[in-house]
Amino acid sequence: MLQINIDDVLKIVNLCVPYLIGLAVVAAAAVVAMVACKNKKAAVKYLIRRQGLMAILLALVIVVNMICWGPMSSLISLATGSGTISEETSNKATELCTEIAEEGIVLLKNEENLLPLKADSNLNVFGWASTNPCYGGTGSGSLSDAYETVSLLQGLEHAGFKLNTGLSDFYTAYRGDRPSVGMWEQDWTLPEPTKDSYGSGLIADAKAFSDTAMIVITRVGGEGADLPTDVSAVTYTDNSTKYKDFEAGEHYLQLSRTEKDMVDLVCSNFDNVILVYNGANAMELGFLKDYSQIKSAIWCPGTGQSGFEALGEIVSGAVNPSGKTSDTFVTDLTATPHYNNFGSFIYDNMNEFPGKAFKGEATYPSFVNYVDGIYVGYRFYETAAKEGLIDYGKTVLYPFGYGLSYTTFSQEMGAISESDGTISFDVTVTNTGDKAGKDVVEVYYDPPYTNGGIEKASANLIAFDKTDALEPGASQTIKVSFQAEDMASYDTGGKGSYVLEAGDYGISIRTDSHNIIGEQKLAVSSAVVYDEANPRSSDKTAAGNRFEEADGGLNYLSRADGFANYKEATAAPASRTMPEKYKKTFLNNTNYDPANYNKDTDVMPVTGAKNGLSLAEMRGLDYDDPQWEKLLDQLTVSEMDTMVAIGGYQTSVAKSVDKVGTVDCDGPASINNNFTGTGSIGFPSAVMIACTWNRSIAEAFGESIGKMADEMKVSGWYAPAMNTHRSAFAGRNFEYYSEDGVLAGKMAASAVIGAEQHGVYAYIKHFALNDQETNRNNMLCTWSDEQAIREIYLKPFEIAVKEGGAKAVMSSFNYIGTEYAGACNALLNTVLRDEWGFRGFVLTDYFGGYGYQNADQEVRNGNDSMLVAYDTETNHVKDTSSATSLQAMRRACKNIMYTVVNSRAYEGDNAKGGLLAWQVTAIVIDVVLAAGFIALEVRIMNVYKKKRELQEGEE
Repeated sequence: MLQINIDDVLKIVNLCVPYLIGLAVVAAAAVVAMVACKNKKAAVKYLIRRQGLMAILLALVIVVNMICWGPMSSLISLATGSGTISEETSNKATELCTEIAEEGIVLLKNEENLLPLKADSNLNVFGWASTNPCYGGTGSGSLSDAYETVSLLQGLEHAGFKLNTGLSDFYTAYRGDRPSVGMWEQDWTLPEPTKDSYGSGLIADAKAFSDTAMIVITRVGGEGADLPTDVSAVTYTDNSTKYKDFEAGEHYLQLSRTEKDMVDLVCSNFDNVILVYNGANAMELGFLKDYSQIKSAIWCPGTGQSGFEALGEIVSGAVNPSGKTSDTFVTDLTATPHYNNFGSFIYDNMNEFPGKAFKGEATYPSFVNYVDGIYVGYRFYETAAKEGLIDYGKTVLYPFGYGLSYTTFSQEMGAISESDGTISFDVTVTNTGDKAGKDVVEVYYDPPYTNGGIEKASANLIAFDKTDALEPGASQTIKVSFQAEDMASYDTGGKGSYVLEAGDYGISIRTDSHNIIGEQKLAVSSAVVYDEANPRSSDKTAAGNRFEEADGGLNYLSRADGFANYKEATAAPASRTMPEKYKKTFLNNTNYDPANYNKDTDVMPVTGAKNGLSLAEMRGLDYDDPQWEKLLDQLTVSEMDTMVAIGGYQTSVAKSVDKVGTVDCDGPASINNNFTGTGSIGFPSAVMIACTWNRSIAEAFGESIGKMADEMKVSGWYAPAMNTHRSAFAGRNFEYYSEDGVLAGKMAASAVIGAEQHGVYAYIKHFALNDQETNRNNMLCTWSDEQAIREIYLKPFEIAVKEGGAKAVMSSFNYIGTEYAGACNALLNTVLRDEWGFRGFVLTDYFGGYGYQNADQEVRNGNDSMLVAYDTETNHVKDTSSATSLQAMRRACKNIMYTVVNSRAYEGDNAKGGLLAWQVTAIVIDVVLAAGFIALEVRIMNVYKKKRELQEGEE
């Protein structure tokens, strides 16, 4: 719905005054002509032929002005207001891209020390994916087409390998590229050539070329869809099944039939085989045990523009691999505790709450049950093994935090000390091999568990660090420290707060989540309850039960009695009916009425005051400085309305306080202005960054993004993304770091700090529990218990706020229970702001309306701005006569302006304000057109006057 506030109307009228005067002149001239002319027919012809055309042209110019300076002004500003990235900055970013991959590629297997290979040796590379590898993912987080990518084959060639071009030509001829699909559709086909198509000659030539073969397997995920758990059942929108390479029930993260045939073919002809898995989603790699010929295996997540250079360097030994897995690789993904509760579940009793999908079709509320509780990823496997529920060796192929090197290391754990709640010890790392390399120190804790008590996993990452490059025989001492309170568990049903229970806590250093190098016991003599009287030192106010209604009354997985309820708790939903208790609380745009939430005690705020303050004067002032209230009094209602409603890829101008508009851009692996086409190189996927286990690299990544954003005149970055890898099938896992919140949070916090070095505020996203793509904006009710919400799904965001100092947040599409996350007061105000001390603003994920997004509800509950660059039906606050609405808008504008004034937007001359280049150009064009119209009108009148004098003379 088109909405123009009074300020816009006055601005447009002012700009169109010359043309309005022109219309009046044309009309007056026409009237004079008709009155003065004796020949009325001639006057009518004149009016139609001359002045009528003038009137049409003038009206057209007025309409164009109204559109350009009204509803389209923000879009035009976005499309014309970007700077460019210097070649030097871009080159440095490309170098960093390669460095990230050098430390993030994981060596999973290396029997008989097959790797590294001699750099100048011949190498056969099999697999269609070798010619069509994965650089990142699809959707808004995909790479820019403006930069050239280094392909997988090029990376190997640049490292010195001579490749069998007969194979690459064969794959290219078979199919040159991935199938073309719609923007929001995914291609799940895997066009691997059939075994018969290779022919005996191609294989014979390959054997003659080299006795070593590399197999490349690739999987690509993306925004908007999860990877299929039954590929054979997937169809495109025309309902034509196109997936003939999988049997019924087979999923996308196992080998397809033709891939298996290809692996069989290669392993039957070559004794030395290297497998490269190129993808972000933890694939089933159990088949590696079935082939003795596959001696080496590498995990290479999406590499970004230049990361395949690192693959060649690692295969050749020019770089010693030091990456560690950011997820657990299991042998059977269908046996994971979440498997039956991941995907599409539509309620059968919610048809009175219709929504609207991205493509316009009707949708109805759906749900997903996080019945696995806190037992996500390695926390489940380590605990289940300890309790005897699983055979670890048969269940887990590669643990979380696992990775090999071409050298060997020893780690020695020093004595633990405790002082004022801080736990400290040293770890001495020594390179005991014969090649230089880096190692990772991983610190876990195993808390005391009481059967039937607070749920606790037996392994929990709490700290980590990476060494410098160590020469053979060299050592480095890593100092480890963390807070004892960080080992506290959230006691939902008991104290309603975090509790550090009494008992012995096992503090260990490990090679990965499963294998302990050294462990010491830390005794806690008495329980510590972190309630209102004793909040954790990192909290502004104590954590308490905020999401009790979000548990949905489900049966959650429990460690009690050795996971006795495993089968029952992890079963697929028995019912798709929302209980009446929860249905009564469900809100979307069909039943939300802001009047029901007005508060009689709210006082109408002052607006339009003339206090003479400008936003620039607020830079560096505390959020609670009283000067803010005087500044906020100056805002007009229409300015507040615009700042809240138009927040897509920007923050809006407010002239009353001299607030400049800013440009914000998409991420997360780059910084791209979708309107101008200007963007940065694409860095490796977040998974690759996490696999470095190197916070310095994560900070360098953020700093590089910040530098490029500054050169582009961009102040905000829609990243980093840090949702949890609850399932390997989640389509957007490539944008997210890990299954572990500590690893994800530390890496994200470092990226935020890096971007902040250039004054760029990073929007940490998607807040929160947005851990699958299926039904993500179809009113997806996410049910979880409070302990899991806090310990698993909020953990990375908490770290990014507390340690990274994040100043912007992007909320998520989904519901938490029956509350839309983007309008959840408990999440956005009580937890984020009150408990964690966040100072900044919250933006929605893309504001498509979808039948449940509306500015009234959101702005009242802590979501400050709508991610849309044009007017929609629900992005404006409807009732601006409500004191409750205006108080909420005022608070939202303060949050936005606090972030902006403390960003690069107000550094140096960046906030000089004034007209934008397109506005100056538009005004010049208006002036020229106005002058032209005046000259043309004078000419028309003169011509008509002469013509009339001739006609009258003849009469």
